Amino acid sequence: MSATIRPTWVHATILGTFCAGFGVLLAATDIVTKEPIQDRALEDKMASLALVIPKSIHDNNPVTDAITLPNPGGHEATTVYRAMMGGKPTGYAYEYTANGGYGGPIKLMLGIDATGKLLGVRVISHKETPGLGDKIDAAKTDWITRFTGLSLGNPPVEKWKVKKDGGQFDQFSGATITPRAVVGGIRSGLEYFTANKSRMMEKQ
Repeated sequence: MSATIRPTWVHATILGTFCAGFGVLLAATDIVTKEPIQDRALEDKMASLALVIPKSIHDNNPVTDAITLPNPGGHEATTVYRAMMGGKPTGYAYEYTANGGYGGPIKLMLGIDATGKLLGVRVISHKETPGLGDKIDAAKTDWITRFTGLSLGNPPVEKWKVKKDGGQFDQFSGATITPRAVVGGIRSGLEYFTANKSRMMEKQ
């Protein structure tokens, strides 16, 4: 008894139905998971901001009062999260990349008050060597917290270097490259604030 041979269109119909069903399933999954993923991302962002912007200086949500500043030369735009009290800006936070790390770029989150003083700094991502360069992480040591309260004038700009380079800041034993990159990145981030303060204060 010979096997029944189905016409080509039957196979095409079966395949098409399967693909359509799979597509519907993917779309439904995306709809169901999209909102929770967005909520988690918002929570993570707010947690990062809370480390560099004290809750006591604002009565707004800095995430929803964020603005985007275009950067010259085709560089990626910067999102600035603005802290406000009674409608007046009291602080700003933004991500800033410190280049020159041993393992590559180091991403920082800087919090700065309206006068240009650091409210806090945290490393939010890096690929530095465990046990050496990872001491920039607040979970490892308090090194990164020592920048709180400093500004471009305190210490003077020329002292925004590690001690090995004639500056004020400690380097790590056996790991100078990483703290050098972070100190330089924070200084550059403060210079960015000075250059863009007026734009950060604009209402959008």
